[in-house]
Amino acid sequence: MMEQNTFKFLKFALHKRYFDTGFSVTNYLKYPLVLLGFAIPQPKAIIIVATLYASFCYLLGWWWLNYGMTEAETEISNRYNPFVQEMRKLIVKPNKRKI
Repeated sequence: MMEQNTFKFLKFALHKRYFDTGFSVTNYLKYPLVLLGFAIPQPKAIIIVATLYASFCYLLGWWWLNYGMTEAETEISNRYNPFVQEMRKLIVKPNKRKI
């Protein structure tokens, strides 16, 4: 029983992650959309735009996670991380001391 609930929560968490990733990638787009929401006096139009934006965030997040963009972001941050640079040097050229 516990495993079945955990699987449901994992599926929910994965779908949440898709949306959150897409929303963070389109972070700057939300500001013009808010201004557009103030400019449009029709609630139906605002709901339609919000639904389209949420769907776009979900699909973009799905693509981002499933097509390697997360790994690319991690690699970019690793290239500027001094600890990772030092570890890569040690792995490529291990010390040849005798123990």
